[in-house]
Amino acid sequence: MGEMMNEGQSLANDIDLSQFYQIFFEEAGENLDQMEQMLLALDVDKADDEELNAIFRCAHSIKGGAATFGFADVAELTHQMESLLDKLRRHELNPTAAMVDVLLESSDALRLQLAHHQGRGNDTPATGDLVARIYTLANGEEADAPVAEAAPAPVVAAPVVETPTPAPARVINKPVAKATRELEIHIGPLDNVAQADGVAELFRDIPGLGTIEPLPCDQANKRVYRATTTSSDADLMDLFTFHVSKEEIRIVDLAAPADDAPAAPVLAAGQDFGFFDGAPGVPAHAVAAAQAVITAPDSTAKPTAPKADARPAAPAAMESSTLRVSVSKVDQLINLVGELVITQAMLAQKSRELDNGDNQPLLAGLADLDRNTRDLQEAVMSIRMIPMSVVFNRFPRMLRDLATKLGKKVELVTHGEATELDKGLVEKITDPLTHLIRNSCDHGIEMPEDRRARGKSEHGTITLSATHEGGSILIEVRDDGKGLNREKLLSKAREKGIDAPDSMTDNEVWNLIFAPGFSTADEVTDVSGRGVGMDVVKKNITALNGTVEIDSAEGYGMRVSVRLPLTLAIMDGMSVRVSDEVYILPLSSVIESFQIKPTDINTLAQGAQVVKVRDEYMPVIELERVFQVPRFEHSGASPIMVVVEADGQRVALMVDELLGQQQVVIKNLESNYRRVPNVSGATILGDGKVSLILDTSSLVRRSRH
Repeated sequence: MGEMMNEGQSLANDIDLSQFYQIFFEEAGENLDQMEQMLLALDVDKADDEELNAIFRCAHSIKGGAATFGFADVAELTHQMESLLDKLRRHELNPTAAMVDVLLESSDALRLQLAHHQGRGNDTPATGDLVARIYTLANGEEADAPVAEAAPAPVVAAPVVETPTPAPARVINKPVAKATRELEIHIGPLDNVAQADGVAELFRDIPGLGTIEPLPCDQANKRVYRATTTSSDADLMDLFTFHVSKEEIRIVDLAAPADDAPAAPVLAAGQDFGFFDGAPGVPAHAVAAAQAVITAPDSTAKPTAPKADARPAAPAAMESSTLRVSVSKVDQLINLVGELVITQAMLAQKSRELDNGDNQPLLAGLADLDRNTRDLQEAVMSIRMIPMSVVFNRFPRMLRDLATKLGKKVELVTHGEATELDKGLVEKITDPLTHLIRNSCDHGIEMPEDRRARGKSEHGTITLSATHEGGSILIEVRDDGKGLNREKLLSKAREKGIDAPDSMTDNEVWNLIFAPGFSTADEVTDVSGRGVGMDVVKKNITALNGTVEIDSAEGYGMRVSVRLPLTLAIMDGMSVRVSDEVYILPLSSVIESFQIKPTDINTLAQGAQVVKVRDEYMPVIELERVFQVPRFEHSGASPIMVVVEADGQRVALMVDELLGQQQVVIKNLESNYRRVPNVSGATILGDGKVSLILDTSSLVRRSRH
């Protein structure tokens, strides 16, 4: 059996834990996001026990993983956070705003530490000051003077991240003297021999922990050890659970009355412990030393495989309901489905040439293929769709810090967090939304005293909402601030040399803020005033085939509406023919179509053309001229007008024929060829020909000039 154990230990030492790093980093990031949201939502005056427990569990999960993989700096900081949170959830301390602030700062520091371990950061942040502040807050309510005076201890702990473990490990014997206890430790069942031996080796590897000797198995066939130590049951349980699940450990104090014996297993099974939680006087660097010993290469602490067996049934079922998949694999799948859509369109086009009577089974199969292809396409596209809450959740923290910096009181209200958007769009819309919210807080929301003077509440409100409208998503950023001042905007525009006559409509005046270098700030600060931002917002949203509109009422607030397509991969389009060429118009931009006579078109100065539509004159764009389409034969048919809308403006496109509506797979023309004016992409038709997808926004801008 000894040889088998040695082989098992050797095999455990050979496991490369780096293969699990990415999973740890992703889960740690999720825990940090969740902890940050709960801290922001925490009511310090009426803190709920379940909220405090949930925040504690997030910190505990990060610390456990960090200790397992040897990230001592992360484990050290989360341990200090955990100590403070543990006292809060036990009601030994009352939560304060200062505690929430220091925990949020610690969350930021943890992100930097994790980024450094992922190779995405230059240096790890200095956490000595944070650790000292957390330690002071955690012990500020202590009545025992020596413990209160021990606050400077974290100053020694600051360099622990860099120092080797052997020297600090001896400090474990230095805390306030405790009574030595004799314990019986029952570990079972016997199929966890390797873990049980790992528990025994802890006493040999960690100086000052005590001594341990094996005893015969008990009646339940569990391994039994007799240990002499000064550590508490909670401290020991935290160490042991790196090797064996809590349910398999029972600690019996030989000096305690027999009636008290069951107390240890009940405590172990029902409570979530921190690493050396609640051990007064234990310096932070001693904790880091113990963690380093546990994760050292010569230790048998390899919890990955054993802990999988000891997991409760419920979390295992929860994990099995989700699957982590690389984004590149999803993109490849979407590309393949796109090719399938093109192939199916080709088969559908060829099937129209077949005789219905002789080929009925084939036509029925092609109809099924059409339906199944569409269902498959929708299912695959839904994989990339993620809720807007992923974007919205990062703004409360940013707004809280910005409002504090500006001395304002601002509340963020969100609606439609469950609205889904393509992952690629979510990543690209985050920065524009961030600037819009910062702009509302800095320029829109007034100072508390100004709001009181105007009869408003001291707390300004910024509302962020997302809703589906047809084939697009509408995202709105609203505030109840001072709104835009028309005269101020016109004056600023003229200072910048922008042509801004008084006859401009309100919407045209509001759109002045999108001009490059335009800013309404009276002075440049580190928040705004450089005139860089809103023009980039407009540019980025337009690049996503989206639109942005502004509505404002002075003294009441402003609303910015961003409209985006749901995805950039596949879209519904209207195919039109101009001579022998076929073009695709985004269906979301098409308003209506009608047939006219050539005499209905009026020519203005400089060759501009307009057509009258229900008592309104609309600019006409001849696609034949725009793309210089050669016309090989003269057609006597009346032209067809297709009315499209973009950026709040409508134009009529002159085409020869409407071919119908179809789903098209968008191919990036710029990356495969080069950028073409008035074209946003290309697609492959059912007959194998390439068709250009028109950029309606560019065509509308063309009509203005």
